[in-house]
Amino acid sequence: MAETPDVAEELRPSLSERILHLWEKRDTPEARQLFRYTMVSVISTLVSVAVLALVFGVLHIWGEVGSTVFANAVASVPSYFLTRNWVWGKTGRSHLVKEIIPFWTMSALGVAFSIVGAAVAKHVGQRLGLSHFEQTVLVELANLASFAIFWVAKYLVFNRIFRVHPLEELDELVEAA
Repeated sequence: MAETPDVAEELRPSLSERILHLWEKRDTPEARQLFRYTMVSVISTLVSVAVLALVFGVLHIWGEVGSTVFANAVASVPSYFLTRNWVWGKTGRSHLVKEIIPFWTMSALGVAFSIVGAAVAKHVGQRLGLSHFEQTVLVELANLASFAIFWVAKYLVFNRIFRVHPLEELDELVEAA
C-alpha cells in the first residue's frame, strides 16, 4: 500500500523556495537588521573565542569554567553596545530596567549555559585523556554551541526589549527564516 504524503509536508516550502524568499527580502529593513544582529553575534563570538583561547589555552589562568565565564563576560560588553546602537539604532542613555537589566540577564543565562558546556567539555576531555590543546578545542566548541543555541532566543527577546517590531511582525520574521 502506497503511503500518502502528509498534507503539512506538502505545504511546507522547499529549501530552494526558502532561499528564494530570503533573497527577495534581502533589501528590507528587517533583513538589514537581522544581518547586523548576525554580525554582532559573529564579532561577539570571535571576541569570546579569542579571550578563551588566551586565558585558557595559552596563559592557563583559570580552568575551563572560569575561563568560559570570563571570555563570555568580556564579549558581552561590545555585544551590548553594538546591539543597542548598530542593530536597533538606539542612542542616548541606556534605560536600566528596560534595556540594561534584560540584556545582562540574557547574557548571564548564556554564560550559565556556557558553564554547563564547559563542564561537559572538561568531563569528556578528562575521560578521553585529551591533551591541553585538545581540551581547549573541545571547550571552544562547547562555547560556540552555547552561542548558537541562544542566538535565536536572544534576537527575539532583544527585539521585544528595544521595541522595534510588533509581535505580529516577529511571527512573520520567524516564519520567513
